[in-house]
Amino acid sequence: MSANDASPSAENTSPYSPNYRRYVLVLLTLVYAINFIDRQILVILQESIKADMGLSDTQLGLLTGFAFAIFYVSVGIPIARWADVGNRKNIISLAVAVWSGMTALCGLAQNYTQLLLARIGVGVGEAGGSPPAHSIISDYYPPEERGTALSFYSTGVYIGILLGFLIGGWINHTFGWRVAFFVVGLPGLLVALLVKYTIREPKRGQCDSGDVADAPKTTFKETIGVLMALKSFKFFALGAGLNAFVSYGTGNFMPSFLIRNFGFDSLEVGSSLALITGIGGAVGTFLGGYFADKLGAKDKRWYLWVCAIPGLISLPFMLSAVFSGQSQYALAFLFLATMSGAFYLGPTIAITHTLLSPAMRAMGSAVLFLILNLVGLGLGPLFVGVVSDLLAPTYGVDSLRYSLAITSLVALLSATCFFIGAAKLPGDLLRNQKQEAKSGDLNLVAAES
Repeated sequence: MSANDASPSAENTSPYSPNYRRYVLVLLTLVYAINFIDRQILVILQESIKADMGLSDTQLGLLTGFAFAIFYVSVGIPIARWADVGNRKNIISLAVAVWSGMTALCGLAQNYTQLLLARIGVGVGEAGGSPPAHSIISDYYPPEERGTALSFYSTGVYIGILLGFLIGGWINHTFGWRVAFFVVGLPGLLVALLVKYTIREPKRGQCDSGDVADAPKTTFKETIGVLMALKSFKFFALGAGLNAFVSYGTGNFMPSFLIRNFGFDSLEVGSSLALITGIGGAVGTFLGGYFADKLGAKDKRWYLWVCAIPGLISLPFMLSAVFSGQSQYALAFLFLATMSGAFYLGPTIAITHTLLSPAMRAMGSAVLFLILNLVGLGLGPLFVGVVSDLLAPTYGVDSLRYSLAITSLVALLSATCFFIGAAKLPGDLLRNQKQEAKSGDLNLVAAES
């Protein structure tokens, strides 16, 4: 199979109507939006919490990044294994209830340790969100529509950021940061019930070609073995992690940057970043999947090129944003940086699922998100906070500006990994095609005998 060959289109054998499939996709996207409202609400509140509890930037980086991510990714692996063999919509429903309840508990925290423990609880709950959802979506949509569907789902990241910044900024300004945690946390319990009672668990592999729907269940060891044998996966997964390193690192400290360098209050930060980051990120995320499906129909490498090229374009925009002397120009450049830096998520998930059998997809998503969140969410904000604290004696209020600029340069490494992954992708696709053909021959021989 050459690099320019498209994989055969699978006939959509879904028993569900197009309207119901769209309902499921929209509801799962809402779940993902709530996921990010609860995850990122701390970002818009962190300056108020810092002043109230006397915290450092390093402690803020731990709260918004590493402490959350380490539990999110470690618990995500066993939950993904559960999702590959169990009822996925029930797992998602339970996860939403846990993380929403823990978000509300953040509002009761009286010190740093209590807030840290509550955030860990949010991370544990959110670990059960995306891998099962990715797997369900791939069973509702055929391969030629999967990139667009998964990118639509991934816009939940930025819808959540938009709503979190708007709601969090206004409530923090009016009622204080503790009330904000209650307001965004408790509604998730109602959404958990919607997931449990309105989503139907689909048959695994129902939209894929061949006999994959009836393939035997795989073990954790087998899934990891397949992933590690994929030469492209190692590079594009690291590329996704490094892209997230930039987006989480700069994004989690952008409210603090605007407050410290331009004198914004929490209400101004919330409304500005809600529109810029929320809309820009959602548009970029959807376009990433759309263009990947269109261009990737003839050459699958476009699924990774669509990640690399916009990621490179985002770098000069981000540098212009942090070094701009006027807030309106900083916000305009930030919009462009956010939009171009958001193309990567949907195509990365889609190509991971293309390389795996349906019985491995939840685990594949979990491993991808382990790398993405450990490198990106875990290390990005922590890196920005540590570098800012180290530069503070020399640069004062501008220490955060230089820390954000240094972090944005990691986009170069991310793009390099995506390009290398794209170069190795045709070999992995050809190897999969040969293995499927061999498996089909063996099944035919067994049937004849």
